[in-house]
Amino acid sequence: MSHHHHHHDHTTGNIKIAFFLNFTFTIIEIIGGILTNSMAILSDALHDLGDSLSLGLAWFLQKYSKKGKTKDFSFGYKRFSLLAALINSIVLIVGSVFILTEAVPRLLNPEQPDAGGMIILAILGIIVNGAAVFRLRGGESMNSKVMTWHLLEDVLGWAAVLAVSIVMYFFDAPILDPIASIGITVFILYNVVKNLFKTMKLFLEGVPENIDYEDIINRMNRLPNVQSTHHTHLWSLDGEHHAFSTHIVVSEHATKDQVCTIKEQVKEILEPIHLDHITVEIEYEDEHCSVMGHDEEEGGLQHG
Repeated sequence: MSHHHHHHDHTTGNIKIAFFLNFTFTIIEIIGGILTNSMAILSDALHDLGDSLSLGLAWFLQKYSKKGKTKDFSFGYKRFSLLAALINSIVLIVGSVFILTEAVPRLLNPEQPDAGGMIILAILGIIVNGAAVFRLRGGESMNSKVMTWHLLEDVLGWAAVLAVSIVMYFFDAPILDPIASIGITVFILYNVVKNLFKTMKLFLEGVPENIDYEDIINRMNRLPNVQSTHHTHLWSLDGEHHAFSTHIVVSEHATKDQVCTIKEQVKEILEPIHLDHITVEIEYEDEHCSVMGHDEEEGGLQHG
């Protein structure tokens, strides 16, 4: 348990450091983008500003998510971390769309930016965002994963700005600036939308990724003395901590030892999954299930 608590403190501390790194550099690059007249720099600056706001929110909600259960939140506050991931994704999508509306007109009327200044800012951008990615890498919560992705995209964005600014330093090709800006933004938008769908799936209590739900049901149904299963649910609190519940029907003559054995075998089936909550309800075959829904059949899933 102490190891788990330490892991969360580590995650929160890393997000805090990444926030201060990102926010300080965002101020520098907004000023630098205006001075160099570079749309690519300003596009990264706006994106970094979104990231800074997101990191600040992620830091606050990650910290908040460590609170234990209360009378209002019986699962605790882990989902607040997921809320941060959702808000962050929306902030970045809005920012990306705004950048595209600014960059596309520049394709028709490209303006020559200060390539030398862009090179310096791009090198700084790679160093600062690279340091932030290094701090956040390996985080398990969806919040950490979303933030790591955003910062990694910033590193790639700055690498693109560096390449473009070097070319513009030696050649007269101002159109490369809005092209780089659009390319960076579209790439970021694609990955943010992808993460938004993952986050929404968790919010809608979808089965966590990389877990074979049907296989779990089939394995439980094959256990000795198990007649059928129903109301089997597997969902995630924040992308890292999962919960599971099921109803298992046994013979009316099943003994206490057999029931205890079934419960242990179910836990063995579920062992590879990081579950914070497991609920196994045993029902005897002559017992009526009070919560049996009309859309669920004994024995597992309906396919439609």
